Amino acid sequence: MDVTSAAWRKSSYTTANGGECVELASVPDMVAVRDSKDPEGPKLLVTRRAFAALLSDIKR
Repeated sequence: MDVTSAAWRKSSYTTANGGECVELASVPDMVAVRDSKDPEGPKLLVTRRAFAALLSDIKR
């Protein structure tokens, strides 16, 4: 899936220095994830259901 035109967003917890952070983009039926320090690097695509499950587990 081509994510070059995706609208990426950083966490609201990202500091002015950037830090170690990921960026997310909503793409059709998926969530794209990338390293904010390497925006041209690899991207991880996961289903919305899998991403929701991950967030749910993290919040526990």
